[in-house]
Amino acid sequence: MKMYFAPLEGITDHIYRRLHRRYFPGVDMYFTPFLSPTQNHIFPPRELRQVAPENNAGVPLTPQLLTKNADDFLWAANALADMGYEEVNLNVGCPSGTVTAKGKGAGLLADKDSLRRLLDGIFSDAPVKVSVKTRLGVRDPAEFIAILDIYNDYPLSGLIIHARTAKEMYEGPVHLDAFGDALAASRVPVCYNGDVCAPADINAIEQRFPGSDAVMIGRGLVADPALVMRLYGNEPDRETLTAFNNELWEAYTAAFGGPASAMNRMKAIWTLMLGSYEGGEAYAKRLGKARKWPEMRTLTEEICAALPLAQPSGESKF
Repeated sequence: MKMYFAPLEGITDHIYRRLHRRYFPGVDMYFTPFLSPTQNHIFPPRELRQVAPENNAGVPLTPQLLTKNADDFLWAANALADMGYEEVNLNVGCPSGTVTAKGKGAGLLADKDSLRRLLDGIFSDAPVKVSVKTRLGVRDPAEFIAILDIYNDYPLSGLIIHARTAKEMYEGPVHLDAFGDALAASRVPVCYNGDVCAPADINAIEQRFPGSDAVMIGRGLVADPALVMRLYGNEPDRETLTAFNNELWEAYTAAFGGPASAMNRMKAIWTLMLGSYEGGEAYAKRLGKARKWPEMRTLTEEICAALPLAQPSGESKF
């Protein structure tokens, strides 16, 4: 089963992906936080940096696009094909209210006619393979029966299913039965996504859904950057995590023009990564209150040096 790194806006940028790949190998595919092609048909500099081949050397990468307009999607797909990408991912899963209110992301699931028109337009002239990342519906997982009927009419390269509805956001239990039904009925390879936080969770998904093609992990892999390594029996060491932290600091300081600007990005990463250390939760309040970069960096270095690495539970939540 393949391992995918989910896109997390404000965290898994090209700097993070490149360093994660170097220090913690094992992920089969990384996905960019969504790019939003517009009628201007120009990638803003921030988005262009995320997909520029020179910024992603050695990183297996699939760009993700968020749009409800087939012409805009096709322009972006062609531009990405010119950069050497062979596949793009359509975001039909983002549950953010600012996205769904515009009929994008999971908002497309509320208007099946619009979803079908979008896919008709995309597959009329797609220059690369196209996969879809989706939710099970807007409010009820039972909605996915009709949604999957639409997906099954198109030659998707894969279907990544976050096993919740848009309304549930990232809260509450995932709907494993609904995912199993979708896996059985899908005509294309299916990837599981949702609440994977430890190797035991991946093993449980593999055992329950042996037909699944891949597992996509997001926050769990930021919290434990070595999660996939652990799956394959390779335990991380303190030196590796310390070097990863230090190089992230240096890379973001250089990219953002100073350590003060790098602090917010590192705070977002470390808010999740505290879970890699036993007793890390005791630092959460200090981390949240840090306002100056020397304090923030000292805290991360202290955590790396003083706390033992956490051992993930051998029991899965699934």
